[in-house]
Amino acid sequence: MNDPATIALVDLGAVAANIRELRRITNPDARIMAVVKADAYGHGDIKVSETALSNGADALGVARIEEGRSLRKAGISAPILVLGHIPEADLANLIEYDLTATLFSLPVARAVSRAAAKHGTSIRGHIKIDTGMGRLGLLSDDVRTSEEPDRNLQSLASDVLAIAKLPGIDLEGIYTHFATADRCDSQFASHQFSVFLELLTRLKNAGLSIPIRHAANSGAIIHMPETHLDMVRPGISLYGLYPAKETDRRRISLVPAMSLKSRIIHLKKVPAHFPVSYGGTYQTDSPTIIATVPVGYADGYSRAFSNCGYMLVRGQQAPVIGRVCMDLTLLDVGHIPDVRLNDEVVVFGSQGSSSISADDLADRLGTINYEVVTSISHRIPRVYVRG
Repeated sequence: MNDPATIALVDLGAVAANIRELRRITNPDARIMAVVKADAYGHGDIKVSETALSNGADALGVARIEEGRSLRKAGISAPILVLGHIPEADLANLIEYDLTATLFSLPVARAVSRAAAKHGTSIRGHIKIDTGMGRLGLLSDDVRTSEEPDRNLQSLASDVLAIAKLPGIDLEGIYTHFATADRCDSQFASHQFSVFLELLTRLKNAGLSIPIRHAANSGAIIHMPETHLDMVRPGISLYGLYPAKETDRRRISLVPAMSLKSRIIHLKKVPAHFPVSYGGTYQTDSPTIIATVPVGYADGYSRAFSNCGYMLVRGQQAPVIGRVCMDLTLLDVGHIPDVRLNDEVVVFGSQGSSSISADDLADRLGTINYEVVTSISHRIPRVYVRG
C-alpha cells in the first residue's frame, strides 16, 4: 500500500519509555508481564512485544491461543501466558507453540492434564483465582453476596491442591485480577488481595508453594505497591494511557503511543442551510467549507461522534458535521484559514500545540480509553516510529 490516507501512528519509543517507567515503580524483585492481547490493544502485538521485551518486560500475556501462536510464529521466545479460555481441541497448539495455560477451573485443568498425557509432555499452567471479579477463576462453593463476599477458603485451597496433583501440569504460577484497583478507594481491591494472600498462606501450610504469584494490573502497579509480589501485569499503561481519571499521575509519567491521522481528500464550498450527510441531520448556518476525511465507523471512529465530535486541522478544532459514515467523515473547516487538499487531519493525537487524546474521545462517547484504541480497525495501517 502506497501512502495511505489514514494511518495509526505507533511510537515504539513511547512504548519503551512506558515500560521503563513501569519498571522504575515496580518492586525490583518482581517480573513484568506485558499484556499484549487484542493486538496489543490495537497497537500491533509483534512490534509492541519486541519493544517491551527489549526494555524490561520478562513475559507476555495474551487472551487467546491464536494471539500466542502469532507471536511464536514471529520468532518471539519469551514466556507467553494465555489469560483466557483455551478450547480442548486447541490444547495441541498450546503444546506445539510452548504457551502457558490459565487453569481457571478443575474441568479445565483436567483437560490440560489429559492433553499433556496424550502428547507425552508437561504443560505449564497458572491457576487463576476469582477473589471478586466474577469472570474466570476458581471460586469456593460458599459465596455470600455482600460488599465483602465470604469465601470458603478451605474449599478453594482443596481445589488448588487437587490441580497441583494432576499429572502433566507444571504448576508455575497462581494469580488473581482486581476489579477496582484503578480507583482511589482501594477498599475492595485490598479485600481481594487479602483473600488471595490468605489462600496462599493456606496452600503453603499444606505444603504447596507456587513460584510465581501475581495480582497487580496497571492500577495496582501504580496505587498498590504491596501487591507486586513476584510479577505484575501492565496492560493499558504500557500504551501510555492511564487506567482511570483517578490515577495518581504524580507516581508515573506515561506517553501515549498511538495517534490516528488522516488527511483532507475533498473540499467544497457550500451555502447556508446546506444539508450534510445521511438524513440531513445537520444544516449549515452560513456559507462555509466542508472537508471530507477518509475515516469512518468501519475504521473505528464511532458513529456517535456525528454532529458532536471534532478533529484537528492546522492546529484548530474542526467540528464533525452530519452523520459519520462507514468510510468518510465531514468537517466544517470554513473558520480555518488556508485549508488545502491533503492537509493533515488528527483524529486523536497532537498537531502543533493542540491535541485530542483517547481520553477526550472516550469522554464524549461515555466509555474508556481502552475501547477507543482497541476499536481502530485492522484496515488502517499501523506505521511505526521511534520517538
